[in-house]
Amino acid sequence: MLNPQQQFGKTGEAIALKELTNLGYTILEKNFRAKPGEIDIIAKDKETIVFVEVKARRTKNFGNAKYSITLNKQRKISMAALSYLKKKNKMKNKARFDVVIIHSDSNKSAVEIIKNAFDLAYT
Repeated sequence: MLNPQQQFGKTGEAIALKELTNLGYTILEKNFRAKPGEIDIIAKDKETIVFVEVKARRTKNFGNAKYSITLNKQRKISMAALSYLKKKNKMKNKARFDVVIIHSDSNKSAVEIIKNAFDLAYT
């Protein structure tokens, strides 16, 4: 059973999936796990493989969620992305990292998609 914070995260991911699908992304995988870390969503935007990090916030008390993706988090996502590309034999494909920010309050959710949010970080 999920705790309230985990349920909120899952709801945020569902909102992100719907928004990405509406924008024409094809969803390839959800919650891809590799030894270095997890990728929330892996999608395809035309010919580009997109590794998506989803951040959902109920309030802005801790700042904008886009600033919570630290260099260490970027490294983990990058290494997991490389694992995915190797596993699927897609190392020559174009790829990028997007971030989906969801700001929720009791009445509504606002979605912000940051395309190409960061570069490959592995050192």
